[in-house]
Amino acid sequence: MRRQPPETQTLYAELSERLAAYEAARSFASLKGGFATKHISGAHYWYFKTSATSAGQREYSIGPDTPATRAVIEAYQKDRAAVDEVESGIARLCAMLRQGGSTMTDTVSAKVISGLGSAGVFRLGGVLVGTQGFIALSNVLGVHWQSGLRTEDSDILASPVLEVAIGPVEADLPATLESLNMGFLPVPGLDPRNPETSFKVRGKTLRVDLLTPARGKRDGAPVRIPRLKASAQPLEFLDYLLESPVAVPVINGGATMVNVPEPARFALHKLIVSVDRSISMQTKAIKDRQQAGEMIEVLMADRPGDIELAVESINRRGPGWRKKLRDGLTRLPDTLAETKQKIVAMLEQ
Repeated sequence: MRRQPPETQTLYAELSERLAAYEAARSFASLKGGFATKHISGAHYWYFKTSATSAGQREYSIGPDTPATRAVIEAYQKDRAAVDEVESGIARLCAMLRQGGSTMTDTVSAKVISGLGSAGVFRLGGVLVGTQGFIALSNVLGVHWQSGLRTEDSDILASPVLEVAIGPVEADLPATLESLNMGFLPVPGLDPRNPETSFKVRGKTLRVDLLTPARGKRDGAPVRIPRLKASAQPLEFLDYLLESPVAVPVINGGATMVNVPEPARFALHKLIVSVDRSISMQTKAIKDRQQAGEMIEVLMADRPGDIELAVESINRRGPGWRKKLRDGLTRLPDTLAETKQKIVAMLEQ
């Protein structure tokens, strides 16, 4: 396991702080665009038209041409200069991290993730899972993964109900993907009566899947996520990943703040789902175990308490969960024999 240089890890911590502050302080000034007037019924009114983004181009009414309205415009221009300075600093940090050896998300996937971020998908509780989440966690843990990281799949996990009250906010995930002009099309399911839960670019591997925990009736039918204006495929064991996500930057030319699962839960979940992979999905099962093994190795060396807490949560979920985790552990390589024994000892008999 190769460690990232301490200087790179320090820069990453600084980027995380700046990006978190930037996201928390999002305001009118964070929108890029310009002002224009319209002549309506003999009076002049000011409007603000945003630049074309992943969320499309929008127009906002500022108000009639009065001193108060012009004061709003002047304040925007002043604040916009400060926002430009912050964004420039974030871009510079990303360039330094690239030179310092941080793990970069591929450009195409970064564009998709940035679009989803700008549309509010992650502020509305969306969690980036799969290999893209694994890539993001390499910088959190300060290591370089050995597993293959080539993928253009972006798996977004979301609960049907957002349990934190944040007001009547919503995002339009399908419209956001369409606005990226990358050729995303909905992928029909096996049952044509069901709504689509996946979007793919024809002839390419680029794909976005929306997932949600399987709860209640388990007939496999898609579950509507109203705040994202989309439907998600329900799968077992995903609720385990939604309990304690962490906010981290996804880095390319710039950075997007996303939610990813807590690292220890991510690793143990990989082992659990690898057990249930069908014969036709064994390539994915192997990748699951490789990613889980690498992450567990790092966590047991640096943050063993995280593993203990993640196992405690599995113990509370009953014997079925414990059995699947034991089965997954037996399939890890013998080089992790001591680590496997420690985790097995944490499981209730």
